[in-house]
Amino acid sequence: MPAAEESYGVNKVVDNICQLSPDLLTEACQHILTFLQGQTRGVDSAEISDRFQRAGVRLDHEALQNMIRFLMLSFRSAGKSGLSGDDLVSRLVEGSNKWPKASLQVLHRLWSEHGASVHAQQEVQAMLSIGQLVDLQWKLGMAVSSDTCRSLNSPYVSLLLKIVEPCGQICHRSFEMTIPQFQNFHKQFKEMAAVMETV
Repeated sequence: MPAAEESYGVNKVVDNICQLSPDLLTEACQHILTFLQGQTRGVDSAEISDRFQRAGVRLDHEALQNMIRFLMLSFRSAGKSGLSGDDLVSRLVEGSNKWPKASLQVLHRLWSEHGASVHAQQEVQAMLSIGQLVDLQWKLGMAVSSDTCRSLNSPYVSLLLKIVEPCGQICHRSFEMTIPQFQNFHKQFKEMAAVMETV
């Protein structure tokens, strides 16, 4: 990405952050830092959006996502580099000269309090960078007919997996299985559970 476009993007995110009071910025950053410290399974952008709207701050979905990504990337980068609060603020000011002093003070304070634990969690995650299963829902269904067969009457199991990817994004994966496939799936899960109990 050319530097001018990158600078424009950063300045746009900073402009949106400028709309936040120090308390709102603190709350949004705490959601992100709590996730980066491994204390929650993801960053709930819908909850942050609701909080902003209740406070009278209107941001469209893309602007909110860009703000969350920017803050998460800034904190992750600071954690990987082992930056102090002062170093983080210096890097942010290098990226954009539009930062309000109150916002920088919030980020400095929060990073000084939580930076070491974010760094420690990143070292652990570097060894285990795979998605985490948060929820599994299933339902039994009956395929009654199809385009080619009028009387199908075939049972199936539909699964919906909720997974937190290493980047913090929550995604949903769904698929269907025949009853024998589901029984094999269940058997394999029982075997995994038995092995995990011995560890």
